[in-house]
Amino acid sequence: MIEKIKLIAIEAAIEAGKILKEGYGKNIKIGSKSGVNDLVTEYDIKSEKRIIEILSSEFPGCNFLCEESGKSAKTDSPIRWIIDPLDGTVNFAHKVPIFSISIAAEVDGEIVAGVVYQPMLEELFVAVRGQGAFLNGERTFVSDCEDINRSYLVTGFPYNVGENPGNCIEVFVDIVQLGIPVRRLGSAALDLAYVAGGRFDGFWEIDLNPWDVAAGILLVEEAGGKVTNFDRSPYKLGDRTILATNGLIHIKASELITTCSLERRRR
Repeated sequence: MIEKIKLIAIEAAIEAGKILKEGYGKNIKIGSKSGVNDLVTEYDIKSEKRIIEILSSEFPGCNFLCEESGKSAKTDSPIRWIIDPLDGTVNFAHKVPIFSISIAAEVDGEIVAGVVYQPMLEELFVAVRGQGAFLNGERTFVSDCEDINRSYLVTGFPYNVGENPGNCIEVFVDIVQLGIPVRRLGSAALDLAYVAGGRFDGFWEIDLNPWDVAAGILLVEEAGGKVTNFDRSPYKLGDRTILATNGLIHIKASELITTCSLERRRR
């Protein structure tokens, strides 16, 4: 069954990617959800609808947790699909070609397969539990960087960044002031996929949703990396903080993030 799950997830991601490529660069309808920059477009909706159609046709009665349509009514199926049909909507809406589709499959509460697809570059990241992580069919691994000071990191900010949850602004500033290069792509699913691909050495963020990270977590782990909360406690979907690294810099990254946050709270 796991092989079928993987193949159908790939099919759904690629089909959704065609929809996003069709809409990219056009004058599109843009709305907002929780805040002024928490955007949704007609293509988020179209992409999600198509993904659900494909997955439901092959796995009737399965459960869903989706960014746009939310949680489906609970069924007896052991399968739950966790879907972000367009991760990086702000980029997409502003005609910046950095966004992705994220599809993860849970079976009996465990993530068993994950797909992150970047349609503009046609890069397909795929992982199956116990079988490794792959980019366009080639096995991929996390980086071998051991020195946090020489690392290349990526992060993101929540939509309520103005409220500065977890002192996220100061933590970012403190890390940048150490001279460590940090990027912000605007798609957490891609951030995690790029850690799995060895492009970034580590990623951290606060207040993400399960659909942002479910597939990416499996990619990182299957590529040899490590995923926890900031304090290195085990990460569970829905937790407030996430730290994903190549494993080699994980302790130092955790210490750096948590120390910065603690120091800010003491001031």
